[in-house]
Amino acid sequence: MRKVAVITGTRAEYGLLFWVIKGIHETPELELQLIVTGMHLSPEFGLTVREIEKGGFPIVERVEMLLSSDTEVAIATSMGLGMIGFANTYDRLKPDIVLVLGDRFEISAAVSAAVPFGIPVAHIHGGESTEGVMDELFRHAITKMSHIHFPSTQKYADRVVQMGERPENIFCFGAPGLDSIHSLQLLKKQELANELKLPVEKPWGIMTYHPVTYKNNSDINQFEVILDMVGKFSEIYWIFTLPNADTGSRKIIEQIEAFVHNNSEIACLFNSLGQLRYLSLLKNASLMIGNSSSGIIEAPSFELPVVNIGDRQKGRIRAANVIDVPVCEQDEIEKAINKAVSKDFRDSITGLENPYGTGNASEKIVEILRTVSLSDMSKKQFCELSKGCG
Repeated sequence: MRKVAVITGTRAEYGLLFWVIKGIHETPELELQLIVTGMHLSPEFGLTVREIEKGGFPIVERVEMLLSSDTEVAIATSMGLGMIGFANTYDRLKPDIVLVLGDRFEISAAVSAAVPFGIPVAHIHGGESTEGVMDELFRHAITKMSHIHFPSTQKYADRVVQMGERPENIFCFGAPGLDSIHSLQLLKKQELANELKLPVEKPWGIMTYHPVTYKNNSDINQFEVILDMVGKFSEIYWIFTLPNADTGSRKIIEQIEAFVHNNSEIACLFNSLGQLRYLSLLKNASLMIGNSSSGIIEAPSFELPVVNIGDRQKGRIRAANVIDVPVCEQDEIEKAINKAVSKDFRDSITGLENPYGTGNASEKIVEILRTVSLSDMSKKQFCELSKGCG
């Protein structure tokens, strides 16, 4: 039986991996080794490991690595602690494949620790570009340490080839996070309003803002500008979600908590909504604002207008639902929000096709994990297409 170690460190990432994890768990030829780390184990970020436990998947290891600080030193130290924890975990579990998704520092630590063991790594969402964050570097480094690649679009697949990876080990099936949209029975607005105690008579706006880790303290000033503008749209009820555990995230969390406290009639905050409720929120919201990848990848499937502020998502393929505001200025944000909620704009994105797929990637990824040959996987070579790969 082939042992597949799946690493998950955040609530969002677990949601994207859910159907892949389920498929592995239900495939007789595969043994799921679910390893939980990072924000999942932090009470500050909702202790979302409980959601995984409720899902019924067996957790074989919990790798503690996240320090109670968001400084540069703390993030780098967390990576070191993670490598130690993952090394001990791999030595005990002896997986045949390690499966990871995305570009965060927790995943970089997990993959780096797999290299000395010669464990083949399968990477989902490689080849993408997020120029506003240090994750850009982690993502491409993870790609070069990986052996099996599941990019979400053909453009990203081409970029992985450009990085010298073997074309026969690159499988472009789309984004697996979209599978939940088509597989779950999402809640209607009234049902969701009852569960979350939201005002059903108002339009809902989702606000998710993550630190732009290349810009140091400018996030604080930028987010103040965004909050000031959000407060002026009091006809919209604003639903905030927490940022990831990146450098500078705690100051943003403090700003969110203060805003919600002072504007409780138009805003609320959730540490974690869970997959069903979050996707149901995307389905029933009137717009999203911030800089989350969810606005780029999942929101198009709901024809949801997204005001994307700053350059955290710069470089990613986007659909016509995204209204970019490159410079964080009040006038530009106000103009973008007014456009997002206008009937003309909503009508213009009716029938929108999501460039990240149609929601059938997970089953195909699991089949590759079941059948792909692992012989000589650890012996990587740079594949120069002009010369052929031998």
